[in-house]
Amino acid sequence: MGVTRRQLLWAGAGIGVAGFLAACSSGGSDPKGTASANGAGEQPRQGGTLRVGALGKAASVTRDPHGTQANESDYLIISLVYDTLAIPGATSNTAPRLAASWKPSDDLKTWRFTLADGATFHDGTPVTSEDVVWSLKRLRNTPSGSARLPGIRPESIKAEDARTVVLESDYPNADLPLLTRLTTFVLKKDTPDSALATAPGTGPFKLDWYRDGNARLVRNDHWYGGKVFLDAIEVKIFESPQAVANALLAGQIDLASNVGAVAGRTAEARKDVQILRRPNDMAMPIVMRTADGPFADPKVREALRLVADRDAMVKQVLSGYGTVANDILGTGDPAFAKDIPQRGRDIAKAKQLLAEANFDTSKTYDLLTTEDIAGLAESATLFATQAREAGVKINVVKQDSKAFWDSTWQKGTLYTTYWGTNDSVVFFASKTMLSDAGQNEAGWKNAAFDEAYRTAMGTKDAAERGTLLHKLQEIEYAESGYLLWGMADGIDLAGKSVRDLPRLPGYGRVQLEKTWLAR
Repeated sequence: MGVTRRQLLWAGAGIGVAGFLAACSSGGSDPKGTASANGAGEQPRQGGTLRVGALGKAASVTRDPHGTQANESDYLIISLVYDTLAIPGATSNTAPRLAASWKPSDDLKTWRFTLADGATFHDGTPVTSEDVVWSLKRLRNTPSGSARLPGIRPESIKAEDARTVVLESDYPNADLPLLTRLTTFVLKKDTPDSALATAPGTGPFKLDWYRDGNARLVRNDHWYGGKVFLDAIEVKIFESPQAVANALLAGQIDLASNVGAVAGRTAEARKDVQILRRPNDMAMPIVMRTADGPFADPKVREALRLVADRDAMVKQVLSGYGTVANDILGTGDPAFAKDIPQRGRDIAKAKQLLAEANFDTSKTYDLLTTEDIAGLAESATLFATQAREAGVKINVVKQDSKAFWDSTWQKGTLYTTYWGTNDSVVFFASKTMLSDAGQNEAGWKNAAFDEAYRTAMGTKDAAERGTLLHKLQEIEYAESGYLLWGMADGIDLAGKSVRDLPRLPGYGRVQLEKTWLAR
């Protein structure tokens, strides 16, 4: 699995278009969605240490903010110590962070980012545009840098003055600020690789100590972003969701991050445990190759989409912790087209379409999957059972992770995939569906789709752009290689005293600076 793919799976780097105009003049943080667990009349209190359990493996730990954070534990630590230029917002796809505001040129190719007032590193040194430029160039020059900052060449990242950073795109891009949400962590200029382990950040917490993926972070009392309530956060690494959940149930930690539906069901009977559901957190679509092979005919793909019993899949695969989806990726985006009719199950129509396409129902077709995340292999097995009702014989083949990502992903004829980056229609369009997309999972090429995307990215008028994005989704719904049957909720478990946990999916869930502990 490629570097970029691994980070995008869970980190929530969606780059949608909603909120573009508001962001241009934004001067403050967008309130983040948080768990409304506060009791009547409760006010946030300062103090206490939040003990967090997060997934990871000791063999995969990293200290490089611009490297591959395969461990959620490392990404959590890094995102609390270092700041990105922007973050996910509760009411739009992006909100200010280290960049207080941004403004485009008339042609949407050049963007100026103004740094937040009072931003300093943990050692008291002011953050300058030179620090940001150096950090972004370092990020851009990583193996996956072109995918992280597409259309932005290193020489196009410049400091205009002490507080203004200029990014120039190779093409008009109304979404350029949203590229700055993932891994644009800012370090001091010229920080050597040998000093990354202790390099000062700008975030709400400072590193106290770090050992083999476990860490203690203490409050940064001089953080420019506002008051931080917790004295400290202790991060403990666990290798499985069940191990994290068990530690929470045993009282060893206060927050079990991203434990999944099974752990959520297990905890339902516990009155001393809060279950936090983050909607639209994980997409687990089935990919049908459109470039060639048995699923190249749009009628065959439509037939398979009509085969799926989506309600049953959400109930059985996700234990009810999820929602039915409509074959359009980016369900959490404010620009998501909710008015497109929900596709339901229609076995008779599926059989008719298969017959019209002369689909060979005498053959058995392999559906390749992995057990990388809970429910993925189960979704393949249940779909195979449902497909038999339309006369389609599917054999589920489970591959180990390495073989799947090396040999099947982007190459397979029929396979499952998953994305924990779900808040933006445009993210998926640009990453997985454009004809020249670097991660075109289905080998799909559609000129009308490409044109709608390019035109939308060059359109300043919000209403006109919304119309183009709707057209984009209509084409995806009708013709793409995706069968997206449902969306899994993200599940966190927390002790009774934990308050104001973030509710946003993906990268949004690591924003713990406003969380606090009740007495």
